[in-house]
Amino acid sequence: MTHLWVRAEQRLNEERVGLTPEGARALLDAGLKVTVEESSVRAIPIQGYVDAGCDIAPENSWPSAPANAIIFGLKELPEDGTPLTHRHILFGHAYKGQPSGQILLKRFKAGGGTLYDLEYLVDETGRRVAAFGYWAGFSGAAVSLKCWAAQQDGGICAPVGVYKDKDTLLDDLRTTLAPFTAPRAIVIGALGRVGTGASDLCAALNVGVTKWDMAETASGGPFPEIMQHDIFINCIFASPSTPVFVPASAKTDPRKLSVIGDVACDPDSDFSPIKVYDRTTTWDKPALRVHDTPPLDVTAIDNLPSMLPVEASQDYAGQLLPSLLTLGNLDAGVWARAKADFDTYVNNV
Repeated sequence: MTHLWVRAEQRLNEERVGLTPEGARALLDAGLKVTVEESSVRAIPIQGYVDAGCDIAPENSWPSAPANAIIFGLKELPEDGTPLTHRHILFGHAYKGQPSGQILLKRFKAGGGTLYDLEYLVDETGRRVAAFGYWAGFSGAAVSLKCWAAQQDGGICAPVGVYKDKDTLLDDLRTTLAPFTAPRAIVIGALGRVGTGASDLCAALNVGVTKWDMAETASGGPFPEIMQHDIFINCIFASPSTPVFVPASAKTDPRKLSVIGDVACDPDSDFSPIKVYDRTTTWDKPALRVHDTPPLDVTAIDNLPSMLPVEASQDYAGQLLPSLLTLGNLDAGVWARAKADFDTYVNNV
C-alpha cells in the first residue's frame, strides 16, 4: 500500500499544507494510507484529517516514519546535515546552483533517498501541474506596496504577518495607502499565474499596472521603462535565457523606481534577472535597502503565499491532488519526470 506521510512544516511563518482533509479522504478512498503529523502552526486544523480517517502522528516525527513512506511537505527540511533516506516531496530549490540546494542534494545522495521536487512536477508538455503562483504574486504585490508606503513616510517596511483571508489583507492595504497618491507598478510575467495574482492585487487597490510578458522582453534589454515606474514586480521563473531586468548599476542610475518585489526570489541563482541584491528578505525584515538616496528597496520573501495560508493551501492542494492520486505508480507520469530530474542533478554533486 502506498503510504503518504504529511509532515508538519518546521520553517518560521509557514502555515500552509499541500493536502486538505477533503483531499486526504480522496486518497484514502483510492486505497492509499495517509498519515498526517500534528502541527502547532498549520492553518487547517488537525481535526479535519481525523474526521477524514487519516492516521495522526506526533509533530516532526517523520524521520522515524516507515522506510516505505513518502514524506510530503512544502518548504525546507531542518538543515541538520543528516542523510535523507526517505522519498520526499517538497520544494527543494536545489537545481539552479543554489548553495543550500547542493547541500540538500548531498544529503539525499548520502542517505539514498529521493527528492520529488514540487517545482519540477510537470505534465507531458512541461507545464507545472500545481503552483502557488497566484497567491505568491498577490502577496508579493501586497508587500511591495507596503514597502513603497513606508518609503513615503521616510522609513522602511515594518514586519509583515499572516492574514485570515484576502479581504482582510486588502482592507489593511487600503488604510496604509490612503494618505498617498497611488504609485505606478510594472509587472513582468503578467500573463502567468504569479503575474496575474500581482496584477489582481494592484487592480483591487486602484494601482495602475503596466503588464509585460515575453513579447515585451524578447529584445533582451536593457529596459529603461522599468526605471520609470515606482514599483517593479518580477514574476518570471528564472532560467538561463532570462534577460537582466535590473542591472547592478540601477542603484545609482537615474530612476523613479524605488521598490522591487522579486516574487521569483532566486537571488543566489546565476540566472537571477535582478542584480542589485544577493539574499532573500524575511517576514521580520521584509525590505532590504540596497541604496539610500534615492531609496531603493528590494523585498524577496520566499514563502509569500503563507501570508494567506488557508486560501493558498486550498488552491494548491486542489491542483496537486490529481497527481497525488497517481502515487501508486511512481515510474510513470509526473513522478517519473521528477525522478529523472533528481537523478540528473544528484549525480552531479
